[in-house]
Amino acid sequence: MIEPHPLVAMIHAVPAATRIAQEAFTREFPQATVWNVLDDRLLDEAREAGGLTDALRRRMLRLIGHVMDGGAQGLLLTCSSYGEVVDTARALWNVPVLKSDEAMFKAALAGPYRRIAVVASTPPAVPAAVAQLEALIPVARPDRPVDLVTALSEEAAVAADAESTARHLANALDAAGGSDADAVLLAQYSLTPVRDALADLVGVPVLDGAGAAARELRGLLTSGAGRPATTAAVAP
Repeated sequence: MIEPHPLVAMIHAVPAATRIAQEAFTREFPQATVWNVLDDRLLDEAREAGGLTDALRRRMLRLIGHVMDGGAQGLLLTCSSYGEVVDTARALWNVPVLKSDEAMFKAALAGPYRRIAVVASTPPAVPAAVAQLEALIPVARPDRPVDLVTALSEEAAVAADAESTARHLANALDAAGGSDADAVLLAQYSLTPVRDALADLVGVPVLDGAGAAARELRGLLTSGAGRPATTAAVAP
C-alpha cells in the first residue's frame, strides 16, 4: 500500500539546491516527507577531475545506498553531473530514482512545443542538457519534430537579483535566435528563482527541473502509477 506521506530522499552536491528543491516539493508535493542529503564536495571534485571518476561514482552510489537503507521510497539527484549514476541505481534498487532535469525534459517533449530553448548561466550545463534532451526525443517524441536552441549568459550567474538574472537570460536567448521559442527550460536548479520573471519577459512557459521532478514523484508515489518498493538484494 502507498503510504500517505512517502519518504522522498534528495541528494545534493551544492547547498543552494537543497533550498530550491525543498521549496518545489513544498509547493508541488506537500504530502512527501523530504530527506535532504548533502555532500558539498561532489561537484567541486568532479570539476577538478574533469568529469566523473570511478571513485566519485562509487561515492554517489554509497550515498544512494544510505538513503535506500533508510527507507527512501523515491529519490531525486539534484546535480546533473551525476545523472549517469541513476542508470546504475535503477538496476540496483526497485525504487523510483530521477535525474535532476529528467522530468522537465519529458514534460517539455510531451507538450505541444515545437521549438524548445534551453538557457543556462554556466557553460557545462548546456551540453549536458542538450545531450539528455536528444537522448529522450526518440522515446518521448518519435513522430513529432522538435527544434532545440540554446542560450548561455555567464553574466546571469553574477547578477544582483532575479530581475537582472532574467534580463540577462532573455537577452542571451534573443542573441541566440531563440526569441521565437515555444517554451524555455532552465538548465540549472540555481536558476529556478527567476522562472516567473523570465516567463514575463519572454511570454512563453518556463519550466524548471525541481518542480517537474516533484510533480513526477507525486504521480508515481500517490496515484498508483508507481509504488514504494523494497531494495534489491544487491547493494554497493
